[in-house]
Amino acid sequence: MAIYTWPETRHKIDRKRKKVISNSTRFFCENNLPQAGFYRPNEGVMLPPGSFKNKVAFITGGGTGLGKGMTGTLSALGAKCVIASRNVEVLKQTAGEISNQTGNEVVINNAAGNFISPSEKLSANAWRTITDIVLNGTAFVTLEVGKQLIKAEKGAAFLAITTIYAESGSGFVVPSASAKAGVEAMCKSLAAEWGRYGMRFNVIQPGPIRTKGAFSRLDPTGMFEKSMIGRIPAGRLGTAGEIANLAAYLCSDYASWVSGAIIRMDGGEYVSMAGEFNDLRKVTKEQWAMLESMIRKTKGS
Repeated sequence: MAIYTWPETRHKIDRKRKKVISNSTRFFCENNLPQAGFYRPNEGVMLPPGSFKNKVAFITGGGTGLGKGMTGTLSALGAKCVIASRNVEVLKQTAGEISNQTGNEVVINNAAGNFISPSEKLSANAWRTITDIVLNGTAFVTLEVGKQLIKAEKGAAFLAITTIYAESGSGFVVPSASAKAGVEAMCKSLAAEWGRYGMRFNVIQPGPIRTKGAFSRLDPTGMFEKSMIGRIPAGRLGTAGEIANLAAYLCSDYASWVSGAIIRMDGGEYVSMAGEFNDLRKVTKEQWAMLESMIRKTKGS
């Protein structure tokens, strides 16, 4: 079975200006590719109001970036949110903002760390810093929360945010790739072991999303953004709101039969980089005509 959907109205693409002419041109970035207009982000809250009423959400790294976006969405859906991070002042500011927006209390209690570096320049301390935050921090919190829930006989949904290179590996971010791969292995393992206690474990692998914290360490000059977008079939970066909607679904009762899943959300970047012949998309119509003519003339093997 397959499902196919398309809009009733036709979008006109101005390829010279790299933008879509439609009822909404709110999302526009100079580096976006023309096709980005077909994939405009919808950051409105996806689930019905009250989906998280009488539920508590604990978000590590909830003060900024993706964590802040997920906290806002869960709070808007009725959850009482507890956010944790390494910067208390940032947490206080975020808690105040979200409480004012949603009317729900946010208790101050996402954590990730990364930077680009040639692996031969990594010190033991640099390796330890990243793995302590990403792998050990996630493991310690997950195990402690899980133990307390088992004692209280309460089920829960756990969600980890990793990255697409946790699966493939990547040079220049080796500590992060290794640690995030460990997080994914832990989540799959606990989904099998702790399902009997009413606990679900899932993972989202986001592609590149512009957040101040991540991009300041991974693309400090901004010189790589255009090339990043160039390898994404959707033609643009993702947004925190899009991740927040998927996160809310996976943590909600609507996803009660989803556990042990690793869901890639990257605008098609991973498969674009993985395919042996995907660079053929750069071939022009004229070049294709020439290639086809040459191929027809080839005889035998």
